[in-house]
Amino acid sequence: MLILTSLLLVVVVIAVAAVVVGQMGLLQGRPPSNPGVRDGRLKPPSKTPNSVSSQARLHLDHPMREHAQIDPLALRDGDGPGTLSKLKAVVQEMPGAKVVRSQPDYLYVQFTTRWMKYVDDAEFWFDPVAQVIQLRSSSRVGGKDYGVNRRRIEAIRARLAAR
Repeated sequence: MLILTSLLLVVVVIAVAAVVVGQMGLLQGRPPSNPGVRDGRLKPPSKTPNSVSSQARLHLDHPMREHAQIDPLALRDGDGPGTLSKLKAVVQEMPGAKVVRSQPDYLYVQFTTRWMKYVDDAEFWFDPVAQVIQLRSSSRVGGKDYGVNRRRIEAIRARLAAR
């Protein structure tokens, strides 16, 4: 019984310490050094399974090419800047979202989790050639995100479609 109680105490102490470390901002990671669009592309997905990108298949030699692939967002009423404006309104309603950069053809958002303060970076770009909103969403730290970025993008897609 004493061993079980001691083990439970250790687990509780570790959990509380992890939350304290997160609340101090020590798990946020560093922001990407080069967000944005270059030569008609957003950054490639991460080399670990913690990101999604609608342009993942453009990177032929990328190890996460198929895992990271996600459909781009459809335009609303054929209007790229208008869709991005609606998209901005959608993400601003989401918990932990912070719009970092907003332009008529580009949106950069940081999503921060409540307890651990992990930060995911999401970019959305109106691709005038493909007539879609290309996107990339990636966790800053860790090798896996357990599908968080994919689920968030799909929730954004559903909310955008409902507007």
